[in-house]
Amino acid sequence: AGGPDPGVGCAGRGIIVALERLKALHAFDDLDVVLYDVLGDVVCGGFAVPIREGYASEIYIVSSGELMSLYAANNIAKGVRRFAERGAVKLGGIIGNGRDVLRERELLEAFAARIGTQLITYIPRSRAVHEAEIHRQTLIAYAPDSEQAQHYTALAQAIDTNEMLTVPTPMEFEELEDLVEHYGD
Repeated sequence: AGGPDPGVGCAGRGIIVALERLKALHAFDDLDVVLYDVLGDVVCGGFAVPIREGYASEIYIVSSGELMSLYAANNIAKGVRRFAERGAVKLGGIIGNGRDVLRERELLEAFAARIGTQLITYIPRSRAVHEAEIHRQTLIAYAPDSEQAQHYTALAQAIDTNEMLTVPTPMEFEELEDLVEHYGD
């Protein structure tokens, strides 16, 4: 969707302009699912624009098992909770983005359970994603028969059939640190 030049402003404005334009073009007519991939901007709230403007009802947070990624995911869960109190938006789960962290899948499962949701899937790290980016293609277009493509297909199916939509209960930072430390030892 674009946004301001780095250091100038917040991506939220670019996101809302893009969504308003798509709506004016009737791009949302007769669709079952629309995916928005927005930055988890926990400072200016760019991630919240689709929620606040009524464009989102299910939220999926992508996170690795790294502390700062979980910190951002927890902050996004705080935002989802705030908006859930005002409307119909719910958290559908955590999408694990593998970064080869020790016991990462177990950590992500514990984090998800602690905030009252699920690890909807875990996507292991794959060099094929990097190769697809170099070739300016999605992984599905670049390597449709790869094991990684199968993970993405399984993710789509899990989201499509997901019925576990919750209002999250985010953690305090100290609790999050303790959780990460427990799985990192």
